[in-house]
Amino acid sequence: MAKTRLQEKYLSEVVKGLMDKFKYKNVMEIPKLEKVIINMGVGEAVSNPKALENAVAELTLISGQKPVITKAKKSIANFKVRAGMSLGTKVTLRGDRMYYFLDKLMNLALPRVRDFRGVSTKAFDGRGNYALGLKEQLIFPEIEYDKIDKVRGMDVIIVTTAKTDEEGRELLRLLGMPFGAN
Repeated sequence: MAKTRLQEKYLSEVVKGLMDKFKYKNVMEIPKLEKVIINMGVGEAVSNPKALENAVAELTLISGQKPVITKAKKSIANFKVRAGMSLGTKVTLRGDRMYYFLDKLMNLALPRVRDFRGVSTKAFDGRGNYALGLKEQLIFPEIEYDKIDKVRGMDVIIVTTAKTDEEGRELLRLLGMPFGAN
């Protein structure tokens, strides 16, 4: 089975770099990517059900996999939300699709963000997982500007097997995540 470009980089450069920096005794200790979760909240789906269909179509294009529709757990009267209403969409990527998506995110999409100075180094959760918020889906090359109905943001969570934030940060840095100077 052919390896993706990012998998090749992980196996050839990242593993060695992490071994040198953290002095692991066993190869199995080296952090690796586990999964990537892309989540898109569609609040306007309460009044416009067609918006959810468009969000699903866009997320399918971006991720290469059909997303699941997420439903509200509780009713919230102020937002006119009932329990069980469809309010968003999410997709979990693993394996080759995960590597393809991350490669596209780091090398094509993020550099297209206006006034881009790198992503924050502070968005780790304490266990080596990274959360990234994107303000618009237009930064992805698959999305055609003329065909979207509304600019939507999304959350990208990168789950790693790293034990600490420092290990997770170094893993993503070696993979090519464009961290800023903050």
